[in-house]
Amino acid sequence: MSGMPGQAADSPLPGPRRRRRLTLAAAGALTVAVASGLTAWGVANPGAYGRSHDGCVTVTVPSSTGGALEHGCGGSARAMCRAAFAGHDRLSLATRPQCRLAGIEPAATRGGG
Repeated sequence: MSGMPGQAADSPLPGPRRRRRLTLAAAGALTVAVASGLTAWGVANPGAYGRSHDGCVTVTVPSSTGGALEHGCGGSARAMCRAAFAGHDRLSLATRPQCRLAGIEPAATRGGG
């Protein structure tokens, strides 16, 4: 029976503190895994609108809630670009390069003359 006291000291039964630590560690690992997965998905998936191209304009602009997405195709995109080329505010300056990517140029340069 001399082995029993040493065995009991080497492998104690899990107590409430040990269980709490294990639970916290598991919750932390799960949180890190979920956050990593969401970050990877956000980087890999640009969203439903994608980039500006073929007559469609997508612009990300700062807003009070962090960021806003403006998107338009066809007539809506042309109207956005007309306003962007006429204006000189931050939104206009951010929109102009996206208009060019979509193939929409200012009215003065479209005639070629």
